[in-house]
Amino acid sequence: MRGVSPDPVRPVRGADDGLDLYVFAHAGGSSLMYQDWAARLPAHWRLLAQDAPGHGLRIGEPLLTEADALVEHYLDRVTPHLGDGAAPFAFFGHSMGALVAYELTRRLTERGGPLPVWLGVSGCRAPAPPAPETPGNPRPPAVLHAGLADPELRHRLAALGGTPARVLDTPELWSFFAPVIRADLRLLETWRHVPAPGRLPVPLSAFCGSEDAAARPAQMARWSEFSASFLGLRPYAGGHFYFQDDPGALVTAITRDIRAALPADRAEARTGTA
Repeated sequence: MRGVSPDPVRPVRGADDGLDLYVFAHAGGSSLMYQDWAARLPAHWRLLAQDAPGHGLRIGEPLLTEADALVEHYLDRVTPHLGDGAAPFAFFGHSMGALVAYELTRRLTERGGPLPVWLGVSGCRAPAPPAPETPGNPRPPAVLHAGLADPELRHRLAALGGTPARVLDTPELWSFFAPVIRADLRLLETWRHVPAPGRLPVPLSAFCGSEDAAARPAQMARWSEFSASFLGLRPYAGGHFYFQDDPGALVTAITRDIRAALPADRAEARTGTA
């Protein structure tokens, strides 16, 4: 049956295993941002939209504020269902979700797999090592998660898009979601990139909005340095949430790139039709 699996890590398999596409959301977001994608994917692919603790369907769980803890959480949750005759799988993430998808791929590579057949990153500038901290060049403070008062933080979130206006404008809703958003911003601002021991042996595609000030196309193009098989930068008109109103073009590009990355003996037999 097509659609989002009712259990995102234990999908029910049919005669054709197809492909499992794990997707990860932006800071403050949830699996709901991908709810319209399943019907746009090939018939035998499964969309496995993930919620971080404290988000979406897991809203009652304690929030994680460290990138390492969040990635290890996903490794513990997802790894048992990869490999050993399971369907091939791919990772896609937007903004904070792109960081998660990249870190999962990097750590699976270091541990000897299994590996996704494809990695897609969207709206997240390529990692860079932090500048050396010296007395004359101190590391800049992480200000968004702790240093901004609520009005300024809401203003910045509104400029990025992606957060419903009713959340930003309704005091009761804001008081509920603000801790989630600040926890995710803390995670992003305190994350320190650990370089992989080489380029990832996984085909990688990068996607962005041409007017996204948070992840400019030139910054996104640097993802080419992280994969031995870079499939290209795919810019779209719009800002940080360039696909929010109509994800059709993005899902079509993701499908095309995954098909290009699949081993030749699986690409035709297992992808179905869009």
